[in-house]
Amino acid sequence: MTTLAIMLGLLVSPMSLVLLFERITRRKLLSRSTAGCLGITLVFLMTGIGHFVLTKPMSEMLPPWVPGRVSLVYLTGLIEFAAAAAILVVSMRPLVGWGLILMLVAFLPVNIYAALQHVELGGHESGPIYLLIRVPMQAILIGWIWWFAIRSTSHSSQPSHQTATS
Repeated sequence: MTTLAIMLGLLVSPMSLVLLFERITRRKLLSRSTAGCLGITLVFLMTGIGHFVLTKPMSEMLPPWVPGRVSLVYLTGLIEFAAAAAILVVSMRPLVGWGLILMLVAFLPVNIYAALQHVELGGHESGPIYLLIRVPMQAILIGWIWWFAIRSTSHSSQPSHQTATS
């Protein structure tokens, strides 16, 4: 459960700090989209590191019939590192955002399996009850990614509909 609290803290801390800075100084520091994407970067850097530090327990989250479980853990860690960096590139945000959302949806069955098997990693050892926290956290991550990487970017890139007056 601690892992999810850390993830949530990493997700919201850049936005919180930017808003605090702006309130104190009355100056704009970053766009809301960039601040939100910094949180996404921190979360996926942390989870990506986990793929290399906790490789064995993460591979146990996958059913035994999945081939190359350790290699798959390393590969998804690399993907998370790449996405953590790419989400900061404004022109790539929508594509990376959709990719992260698809990845989170694809990872949900793995988290369900790990909770049902009581895999000793990041709260899964608590069993199915863990899913009452994990599933909403997945939804928060997906919503945050959509809001700051997809929605914000598409709104800022749309031309304004101002008409010239004569």
